[in-house]
Amino acid sequence: MTKKERGLFCIEALKKEYPDAVCALETENPFELLVAVRLSAQCTDKRVNMVTPVIFERFKTLDDYISADVCEIEEIIHSCGVYRQKAKDIKGMAEKLKHGFGGKIPDTMEELLTLPGVGRKSANLILGDVFGKPAVVADTHFIRIMNRLGFCATKDPHKVELAMKKLLPPEESGDFCHRVVWHGREVCKAQKPRCGGCVLYEVCDSKIHNS
Repeated sequence: MTKKERGLFCIEALKKEYPDAVCALETENPFELLVAVRLSAQCTDKRVNMVTPVIFERFKTLDDYISADVCEIEEIIHSCGVYRQKAKDIKGMAEKLKHGFGGKIPDTMEELLTLPGVGRKSANLILGDVFGKPAVVADTHFIRIMNRLGFCATKDPHKVELAMKKLLPPEESGDFCHRVVWHGREVCKAQKPRCGGCVLYEVCDSKIHNS
């Protein structure tokens, strides 16, 4: 198989295995998703989902975040780690969106990257999940699994993103990334991957090491 053929195989296999896979972060609007993604850096989605109900109940609008004392945000998100920088970024995102984008989430990579604390991974998630645009979200699970499958040989998120954009049909890329994350949590784990039960086994370059 060529890399593109193997990519299509992986898309279909994961589609059958995780037909309803979506972003694990529990949010109700685009700004909540931005906040949750920022909190998820160096933190588990499970922990973020324990914290976000509190912060979303306390702060409902951009103005609520803008007028808040950053210490109050820090207190709520403390358990997510790196809380001082995250609190500063969350408040800064609200300010930038109100004063720079008329209170609306921008729909381009270039504009999203101007928001405090937003990198390519976060921007791609917003582009894909909010605006339905082709996007490759290169998080730790995705990077690990794409390397194991032999689609790339780098841990650089941007390089992995670019490599997979060449292989994945644009309309499949966003959902594929979500399914890869679920697969990484349940089967292709960082430690002791369950290769015997993996639906991608036959196209995986790493299977010989873990079978």
